[in-house]
Amino acid sequence: MSEKLNAELGTANIIWRLEDLYQDEHDPALAADLASCEQEAKAVRGEFAGRMADLNPGQLLDLVRRLENLEARLGKVATFAYLNFATRTKDAAAGGLLQKIREAGSRIGKETVFFELEWSRLETGRADALLAAAELAPYRHHLAGLRRYAPHLLSEAEETLLIERAPAGRGSWTTLFDKIMGHLRFGESGRSEEEVLSDLYLPDREQRRRAAAELTAGLGSQLHVLTHTFNTLLADKMIDDRLRRYPHWLSAMNLHNELNDGTVATLVKAVTGRYDIPQRYYRLKRRLLGLEELTDYDRYAPLPHLPTTTVGWDQGRELVLQAFADFSPEMAQSAALFFERGWIHAPLLDGKRGGAFAHPAVPQVHPYIMVNYTGNLRDVSTVAHELGHGVHQHLAAARGYYNSSTTLVLAETASVFAELLLFNRQLALLDEPATRRAFTCQKLESIFATVFRQVAMNRFEDRVHNARREQGELSSEEISVHWRATQEEMFADSVNLSADYDTWWSYIPHFLSTPGYVYSYAFGELLVLALYKLYREDPAAFVPRYLDLLRAGGSATPYELVAPFGVDLDDPVFWAGGLAVIDEMLQSVE
Repeated sequence: MSEKLNAELGTANIIWRLEDLYQDEHDPALAADLASCEQEAKAVRGEFAGRMADLNPGQLLDLVRRLENLEARLGKVATFAYLNFATRTKDAAAGGLLQKIREAGSRIGKETVFFELEWSRLETGRADALLAAAELAPYRHHLAGLRRYAPHLLSEAEETLLIERAPAGRGSWTTLFDKIMGHLRFGESGRSEEEVLSDLYLPDREQRRRAAAELTAGLGSQLHVLTHTFNTLLADKMIDDRLRRYPHWLSAMNLHNELNDGTVATLVKAVTGRYDIPQRYYRLKRRLLGLEELTDYDRYAPLPHLPTTTVGWDQGRELVLQAFADFSPEMAQSAALFFERGWIHAPLLDGKRGGAFAHPAVPQVHPYIMVNYTGNLRDVSTVAHELGHGVHQHLAAARGYYNSSTTLVLAETASVFAELLLFNRQLALLDEPATRRAFTCQKLESIFATVFRQVAMNRFEDRVHNARREQGELSSEEISVHWRATQEEMFADSVNLSADYDTWWSYIPHFLSTPGYVYSYAFGELLVLALYKLYREDPAAFVPRYLDLLRAGGSATPYELVAPFGVDLDDPVFWAGGLAVIDEMLQSVE
């Protein structure tokens, strides 16, 4: 079935060129790079360990550059191993290579961990003097950022032990999850996760109901393993947070995002305080669909007059590129490279992991994008979303390996902004009021998924992490109770959640691989709505500032990077403004 759909959409040959990294798993260059990384790590340790307090700015610059080059080379190897596995989760050799690279990364990290420990514990005056040196200006933010972890670092012996054990830790469990979901087949026809989920967007209610039942049954067949995996990773984070003295489960993610806990709390409070918006919408949708009640499998049903034509790959590409070009020719040119040079993997394949992502790889190569393209309007939006990430990563590459990597919240800002460009381009092409209304409703649903659903999932994570710490291991049923409670807080009586829906927490990978990640989507969406308003007011002034934001990568904090736009991330009024834009969109269809 997948092969037929790939042929119809024109995605069968949209396969990324991993040869830009290495020819294959047996490429001698891969083995050579890995060996040189291990050798360089030992050399760096031999030359610099125990000497941090005595280094002058020039010597510290040499050390930082060597570490950056080492990590970029290791990043290239790790990128190949991960991307190679992402489309071949059933292949033992691909899984074996990924684990081999993780184990090598552990050995390398053991040799270089001294740097972060010694730098973070350097006396403040000495560190400030080094940071003020002109030679270190390109790495000032990176080095200052490392010191924020100082209160949470352990002794070198303890850190080394944790690094040694890492290959058998979180990464292995998330790989198990990917393998389970890659092997899992749903329904009598044995369809993939992506194929079943796409049916939830079909106009036929019986097909949607059947798809939901098939998804639930498939997840149920592996729920004991998925529950054990989730519990293990909840416990892993609990132990890590305790050892590192983080005050609560989300502190580590906030620190990674370079955000104050208060900023995130303000965001979450603002969003949960406007749950009336999705509730009003779903009550409206029930009436528009002519249903007595709206169930969980009706949430994504297309409204009457919504364009339902399947969008082929070439057509989708042109829609996205034209939307980008309307905003900025430079942005469109950067995005076009992904199509022209084989930086995208699009077809549905047996053993390919579900979902979509953009991987920055390393600045010396280029980013990669993976989607599972089924030809609906949502998939075109997904391509725009991932290309937003990709363009961001491509433009920031000039900053180098350390400074090109952005915090999650600003990474999601770039992707969501790209989605909004596409939406407004498509909306402008529609003339019929009923069609425009249906299309606007679809966008609202996308925004709800990005803002309200992600914050509801943040509330779910908050409950399960705290429950695991207070009660011990959680059963599938207990986890499902937390899932239902936090979903019902968002929907209230606007959507009837069936018992089947209770286990749908089990297929969401972010809960396992990146605990606390999900609020980044809401952050990005609400920031984008504010930025887009500025763009409409003065496009000529906005576009260069926005491209500068993308080029800046992670060279400053989120607070500093959005300051040129007049944004105060700690102001509740700012977040309320973004939510008000959503409310206005809803009022336009109410």
